[in-house]
Amino acid sequence: MSQISVSQLFEENQTKLCLTWGFGQDYGNKLLDNDVIAKSVQGLIGHLNFIHPNWIQVLSRIAIDYLDQLDSASLQKKFQQLAQSDLTCMIVTDGASVSEALRSFAARTQIPILCSTCSSLDVTWVLRSFLAKVLAPNISKHGVLLDVLGMGVLITGESGVGKSELALELISRGHGLVADDVVELRRIGPETLEGSCPPILRDYLEVRGLGMLNIRTIFGETAVRRRKNMKLIVHLEKSSGAEISLFDRLPLSNLNENILNVTIRKVIIPVAAGRNLAVLVEAAVRNYVLQLRGIDSTQEFVKRHEQEMNGNSSE
Repeated sequence: MSQISVSQLFEENQTKLCLTWGFGQDYGNKLLDNDVIAKSVQGLIGHLNFIHPNWIQVLSRIAIDYLDQLDSASLQKKFQQLAQSDLTCMIVTDGASVSEALRSFAARTQIPILCSTCSSLDVTWVLRSFLAKVLAPNISKHGVLLDVLGMGVLITGESGVGKSELALELISRGHGLVADDVVELRRIGPETLEGSCPPILRDYLEVRGLGMLNIRTIFGETAVRRRKNMKLIVHLEKSSGAEISLFDRLPLSNLNENILNVTIRKVIIPVAAGRNLAVLVEAAVRNYVLQLRGIDSTQEFVKRHEQEMNGNSSE
């Protein structure tokens, strides 16, 4: 569950949007909850709207002037429409002042009011992007998230299979660490999962026998990433030499895993003595990039064999 209070929204955007409290700082603990918003037909944020109200109503100077021109009965009717919606807060923009009527309505309904000298368009644009990330559906996964050849790769597998050692080798080959052990994933778009690391674990990689390694200190600034969109899962599976022969040598269909309703390509690599896993991971990434461009090596190989067989049969 993702949520943010009005006070947190104020603090994290105060400088960027020149925000001040217009009224109701004591009501700043009101929450925007992603689960509740997802079940609602209301918009998250937008200009003042009485027909399709938003959780956050942005009032431009034009909207303030409109409310000031209404007679008392009409104004109270409009306020009643707002009161019946799930209004979380109001933001008065363009440096407009908060009228007594608006302040009185906010007091009755315990709705906080923020003020900004920025334009309503800028406020809406900035906060829509900010809230889309903060309130995005999220989940934590066990594994190591790396930036390999510019692609976010999540390495998974049971404990002790060698995920951290593989990550360390890939980092030494010039790739970047995003998160070790706990990977926080957020769905920031219909088909996009953004991975990041909890602050307490940031920059660290745990390797058995060596303990906690500060990758930023050892390898430098270019060896770590704050966040990365995850595109590929590489699952390491323990196996003996005899068991490797049981794996499909020519898989004709791709494996996928569904996370937060986003389909992610998955590759299973058997782990055994003598296998260079770092090279295999790099090859898996390169092969997936080719597939995204419409080049499928396996299908081309099968097609070549079919052509050869058809040619021989016609003779």
